[in-house]
Amino acid sequence: MIIQVKKFGTTLVSRPSGKEAWLAFQPVLNEISNEEDIIVDFSDVIVLTPSWADEFLTPLRERFQNRVKLQHTDNPSVIATLAILVKQ
Repeated sequence: MIIQVKKFGTTLVSRPSGKEAWLAFQPVLNEISNEEDIIVDFSDVIVLTPSWADEFLTPLRERFQNRVKLQHTDNPSVIATLAILVKQ
């Protein structure tokens, strides 16, 4: 499964918004098989803040662990945010 993060917006900046995206995506995530990888695609995302990412990516990683793969993470905002999350 590929999650196109830009479907939630191109400027992802608040904890409530990240939580809302996570909750809205639950029906889709509940249909993923146990063998399927989850690819998180950051194409066209302009701004990603640690607060939004923490509400969406942290529970995604907790639930699917090593099956979560990230792609198109070359945006400076995405790079900085992912570095912060890794430190936590």
